[in-house]
Amino acid sequence: MAAARGGGGVSQDCFCGCALAEAADGPAVHRAPMPTSGIGILGCGAYLPDEEVGNDVVAAEVGVEESWIERKTGILARRRAAPWQAASDLAVPAAEAALERAGLTAADLSVIIIATSTPDSPQPATACVVQDKLGAVNAAAFDVNAVCSGFVFALETARRLVADGGHALVVGVDVYSRILDHTDRRTAVLFGDGAGAVVVGPTRPGRGIVASSLSSYGQHAGLIEVPGGGSRVPPTKESLAAGAHYFKMDGRAVREFVDREVPVAVRGFLADTGHADDAVAHFVPHQANGHMVAELERTLAFPTARTHVTFERYGNTGAASVPITLAAAQHEIAEGDLVLLTAFGGGMAMGMSLIRW
Repeated sequence: MAAARGGGGVSQDCFCGCALAEAADGPAVHRAPMPTSGIGILGCGAYLPDEEVGNDVVAAEVGVEESWIERKTGILARRRAAPWQAASDLAVPAAEAALERAGLTAADLSVIIIATSTPDSPQPATACVVQDKLGAVNAAAFDVNAVCSGFVFALETARRLVADGGHALVVGVDVYSRILDHTDRRTAVLFGDGAGAVVVGPTRPGRGIVASSLSSYGQHAGLIEVPGGGSRVPPTKESLAAGAHYFKMDGRAVREFVDREVPVAVRGFLADTGHADDAVAHFVPHQANGHMVAELERTLAFPTARTHVTFERYGNTGAASVPITLAAAQHEIAEGDLVLLTAFGGGMAMGMSLIRW
């Protein structure tokens, strides 16, 4: 179930599987120009692994009370990939659902972009594996890693690549269960596995991606990290014994960053694009956890927007959280509605996209 908040309160919706500028504290901010022709989302899809892991299981693993997890995060359950499933295995069914919704085949794709920080392997790009599995013989394929903001970064990249023609597949996918220390209550209670996908291409006049904003705050890069496994800390017996390959996060500092930076950035983005708060009909934020989403909703106080959430059942699915939530919300979005996607995560990085549905 995907809950949509705002405007008329809380409702439950069925989930179907189907200009660089300098900001105040110095992040590089990319403001995408207003598109001259309509490029937008033609179809959405999502895939969640079959195994549902409740708070009772996670509580036993990390050594806390089940009620503590719900109270601290708002999360009730999450999905875990099967042992045989890697990121590409989750990405493919999400992609197939998005292609079906768009009325296209894999052969129609000219670009495939996978947003992930948990690829199948360091090399090759997971997008190339997905290209082969889909049979998308005409598509160039590559990965993007902006952690939980990756999907919005990839979406804007896709928009530019198909501005002169063609269709792009953008997939956000993460398998965080493979990089978590399942005894660390600071991280293990939050994350789930999943994939969300969209097909991007020409839309009717007046529809599509209105504007995007991408920003990075590299001075905060240490707040979220997997320190081992790369060229700085390659895998060794010592690094593995030290747990350097596990996901690590300074949760308090991340929340302070989000509270301080995200509302200001969202308001600035809307002002820069000439849209009042009451123009936004649907708000789809990164599903970091229930408290962060609720605080963003309270602070931004969009007067008419519905805030769509999926964290209760799926947890934080990283780069997949925004497209999974968008896929869950798509049947609630009417033609002409203005949709605001907002993602934030490791890097630190932030991405926003404003879409006329």
